[in-house]
Amino acid sequence: MPTSTPLLDSIGLPGDLRQLAPEQLRQVADELRCATIDTVSVTGGHFGSGLGVVELTVALHYVFQTPKDRVIWDVGHQAYPHKILTGRRDRITTLRQGGGLSGFTRRAESEYDPFGAAHSSTSISSSLGMAVARELGGDDHHVVAVIGDGAMSAGMAYEAMNNAGARKTRLLVILNDNEMSIAPPVGALHRHLNGLTGKSAEHGSAAPAGGTLFEALGFHYVGPVDGHDIDQLVAALTAIRDDEAGRPVLLHMVTEKGHGYHALATSGDALHAVAKFDVETGVQAKSAPKAASYTRVFADSLIAEAAADDKIVAITAAMPSGTGLDLFEKRFPERMFDVGIAEQHAVTFAAGMATEGYKPFCAIYSTFLQRAYDQVVHDVAIQNLPVRFALDRAGLVGADGATHAGSFDLAYLCCLPNFTVMAPSDEVELMHMVATAAAHDSGPIAVRYPRGEGLGLDMPERGQVLPIGKGRVVREGKDVAILSLGGRLQACLSAAEHLQSRGVSCTVADARFAKPIDETLIRRLVRNHRMLITIEEGSIGGFGSQVLDYVVNNDLARAGLVMRTMKLPDVYLDHDDPFKQYERAGLSAADIARTIEARLAQSA
Repeated sequence: MPTSTPLLDSIGLPGDLRQLAPEQLRQVADELRCATIDTVSVTGGHFGSGLGVVELTVALHYVFQTPKDRVIWDVGHQAYPHKILTGRRDRITTLRQGGGLSGFTRRAESEYDPFGAAHSSTSISSSLGMAVARELGGDDHHVVAVIGDGAMSAGMAYEAMNNAGARKTRLLVILNDNEMSIAPPVGALHRHLNGLTGKSAEHGSAAPAGGTLFEALGFHYVGPVDGHDIDQLVAALTAIRDDEAGRPVLLHMVTEKGHGYHALATSGDALHAVAKFDVETGVQAKSAPKAASYTRVFADSLIAEAAADDKIVAITAAMPSGTGLDLFEKRFPERMFDVGIAEQHAVTFAAGMATEGYKPFCAIYSTFLQRAYDQVVHDVAIQNLPVRFALDRAGLVGADGATHAGSFDLAYLCCLPNFTVMAPSDEVELMHMVATAAAHDSGPIAVRYPRGEGLGLDMPERGQVLPIGKGRVVREGKDVAILSLGGRLQACLSAAEHLQSRGVSCTVADARFAKPIDETLIRRLVRNHRMLITIEEGSIGGFGSQVLDYVVNNDLARAGLVMRTMKLPDVYLDHDDPFKQYERAGLSAADIARTIEARLAQSA
């Protein structure tokens, strides 16, 4: 039963909130927290981070004239309370569902979302851009960036602060210090913040002698303040708003991730993201897995390889649990390195280890590796260093939507000289590819694998090393050759079964390697079939492009040969149920069969 929220019910937009007396804000915050809990219990999604900024959300919209004043939430996953207060409460139970609200901030969704964000550490840069544009336009509104302590581990945040401090632009950066992003914080900044907070001083006390890192970067430092004391927050924000000095300010507030929800006390990650759950008990409605996840298979495979080779090390950028490396760390704590939200550093750090004879596995989500592309090219590929990249969440990712989909890694890696790129069709293949990467010392190598569960296959104790650039045929036929890369193999086999019933005989092959491609296999498929179709869960410019280039430039495209590529469409696919996403992408088994039938009919 949803909690009664009479005062919150009277607030349609922040303008209504600003009509209330200051002494009413505590009740608004309490009701907003209850509404957030009720919402996420129904929808699932990011949870603890939003609960930690409820008071801040109320205070910001009370003190500042949003949307004229810009408030930018870093990452955006903590913005569910913000969405409730900014005219979206009637749609809040559509979060992360097809056609519903995004789980992150999004410009197209509301004028109260001035900047779309789903990756970390962009808020200060974008806010500074808005503040400078304000100066150029002669306007006088305020610009506020809210960034977490975990996001402050990224170099981009300091690049922006360095620029803002030098310009002396009027800008407010709110550092939400909750000692927890997705994983426990790492690095020297964490120690510095501890020196500023109640770990060594009372809230509201002055900064230690010698000033703060932020003051050295040109910011006026205020804090630390209690982020759950709404009166203190309103007072601090009002003073900063009315300050006539016109300078960049950093407000340091201390919060608790998941504040105000009893069941979070026993959660190591403060329930960063949850499935639907029972509000009273906190028990999540997770279905029992039918098979191990690809993430777990990667972790177990890497542990097996590392047990046999003490040169194997693992690197992650603030995602130990998301990549499975928390399991590796339990087994080999001295060989796992969490470098914080710093993908660029992670890649070059791995390159440095590779120069000394170690075998680094750099485990980063496909979408996050995009942030380190220059390092992949210049620091790894050009030097031909044997860094092993494990790209989790390759392909479509369901409720997290376009910002988290691993759509582009095939295109951005396959174009690089010296790179080997693999994609498993099932969990056993992933185990083999981890073993292959461990044994590969002649250059950089990547394995991209999907989110979700495997097929439930029996697993060997350890993977086998695959011959580089060699695929396999899993079904023999004579009319059409379906060449699949990665996780759509089962859909290809289902399509082949359907086509068999319609009198079309299909060979189905598992490419295994996007680069180098299996030239011998491709020649055989072209020679023995009247149609060759490639299937991949990636953008244009990936595996299919490699195959087409080889066929055309080696004069294999004989008269009568029909060729097609099936890939992700040239659009950003919004959040939805994964199966619906495949249908929208045109990569379901039915889509594959229809495409083949239609093209055969045209050629006839």
